[in-house]
Amino acid sequence: MVDITKILSISGSGMHAQSERMRVIAENLANANSTAEEPGGAPYRRKIITFRNEIDRATGIETVEVDKVLPDQRPFSRRFDPGHPAADKTGYVLMPNVNSLIEMVDMREAQRGYEANISMITVAKDMLRRTIELLQ
Repeated sequence: MVDITKILSISGSGMHAQSERMRVIAENLANANSTAEEPGGAPYRRKIITFRNEIDRATGIETVEVDKVLPDQRPFSRRFDPGHPAADKTGYVLMPNVNSLIEMVDMREAQRGYEANISMITVAKDMLRRTIELLQ
């Protein structure tokens, strides 16, 4: 027999992890053009999220949890804009290391992961409903 609470716990942890991933991606997209305010300052640095498997001791099931939100260490790009307040002596401004196209692909992947977990909950709910109908 299928334990619906285990299915709900696993899918719920997956949904939570993907929603946190979408939050980090949204922050990256919102700051894709956030430069420093003074020369020599650093612009916004892209954030990446990592996950880990966690065993729930009470139920014995393996769930997914957010491990860390880390700064992406890829280098910043430079744009020539001598009038910008953060421009260096040569007129270049450091730009965030955020690539909007990559963020959009990551967002779509996170959305699909979230939807897959919702589908699992729906299937489990339907199985339980059918089981109850058979018992009546």
